Amino acid sequence: MPTEKNLSVSNRRKFIKQSAVTAAGFFIVPRFVLGGQGYVAPSDKVNIGIIGAGGKGRQNAVDLMKLDDVQLTAIADPGNYWDLANFYYRSIAGRGPVKRLIEEHYQNKTDTFKVAEYLDFRRMLEKESGLDAICCSTPDNTHAYITYMAMKAGKHVYCEKPLTHNIWEARMIKKLTEETGLATQMGNVGHSTDGIRETVEYLRGGVIGEVKETHSWVPATRWLPEVKAMPTHNSRKPDGFDWDLWLGPTPHREFHDWYSPVTWRDFWEFGCGALGDFGCHDMDAATWAFELGYPETVEVFPAGFSNENITPYGEIGYYHFGAKGNLPPIKLTWYSGGVKPPLHEALPSGYQWTGRGTLFVGDKGIIVNEGGNRAPKVFPERVASNLKVPKPIIPRSKGHFRDWVDAIKGGPKSSANFEYGAHLTEITLLGVLSLRMKGQKIHWDAGNMKATGLPEADQYIKESVRSGWEMV
Repeated sequence: MPTEKNLSVSNRRKFIKQSAVTAAGFFIVPRFVLGGQGYVAPSDKVNIGIIGAGGKGRQNAVDLMKLDDVQLTAIADPGNYWDLANFYYRSIAGRGPVKRLIEEHYQNKTDTFKVAEYLDFRRMLEKESGLDAICCSTPDNTHAYITYMAMKAGKHVYCEKPLTHNIWEARMIKKLTEETGLATQMGNVGHSTDGIRETVEYLRGGVIGEVKETHSWVPATRWLPEVKAMPTHNSRKPDGFDWDLWLGPTPHREFHDWYSPVTWRDFWEFGCGALGDFGCHDMDAATWAFELGYPETVEVFPAGFSNENITPYGEIGYYHFGAKGNLPPIKLTWYSGGVKPPLHEALPSGYQWTGRGTLFVGDKGIIVNEGGNRAPKVFPERVASNLKVPKPIIPRSKGHFRDWVDAIKGGPKSSANFEYGAHLTEITLLGVLSLRMKGQKIHWDAGNMKATGLPEADQYIKESVRSGWEMV
């Protein structure tokens, strides 16, 4: 039998999978296999496939290429070219441009480097046996299916937030993560900042006393504010765009340029509105600090126009979490579309809320995270001036992608792994469920995954999918 020392990097993974040998009724397994499913030796490069090459996919590819022990070897996207100059990505994206971007990067060292290119990510998973992991940056409606199929194929997975489009999918991904032990990371990148860790430590350390109330607000609103009905005619599809594949598990409807790129977030079939976009970011610190379980009730009201197909301009919502251990009940209030909480009396004269932020109200003072920054600011001044900074108790992150790649190589779990990410996603999607139920209060029966007394909510808790796109 060949030894590990004699194996080339290129065929080592194949050897790992084939080198269990029967001897006297036992399996003799090489020591380096014991890292678990999908184990990658610390000395190896991690081969990653990009699924979804739009604006966020392009950004994620750029960030992954900064890691010397990562190699992007394959790309899959049903769209070949997107001009995103008019969106916040300010870039040219799509399968073709991102493929060229990756090849140009690696050809600086290897002239002949080529990226394998696919429209259908399923063909990529079948053909690219050398892939260790995938990075999913598609619209929300395909997150769960892509993640599920990749993990079933033994691949480690990074997936954008929200992790899934409905609550049943979140439970399925959490279960599969626990079963496989694969390295996972959700794309709520603020989770890996020092600021959020400091905020959690301040809250757990009692800097502002007992906290019973938190608020989170974002300026996000609809991309297409004038739209109040679904389109009644088709648009011409971009060249090289496989619309049916882009739809994935979602029931078929004809293409319209309102749906792609980016503006898909305005439609419930594809996105989850502002709450779905930002909830996993801006409710993260509270969920982490207080180890929030499932809310007892959720009630989220749309601000401005919305209907069964189209997301609202804004939202205001109320989550109620019961007492847990020594922690009191907590009320979490959510705002989007420019709605903000009242200014708190502990704030200094003339203070104004930033467009985005988080507020924690304790019986000794308040903590504010301004903007997208998670760093804690303590008020009033008398509390801040006597502040004893808590001892750091949470390991600092080396970077959101770095932590995931280290986990692939046998390091500790990344902190936004899917076990945590699926729970945070479910909390977020319970608010989306209330929105889709026109603001009805959800009394959540977590054990049975039911909105008590609202059987009509079942269609959103577990959505129907097209034949051939079932998660089985």
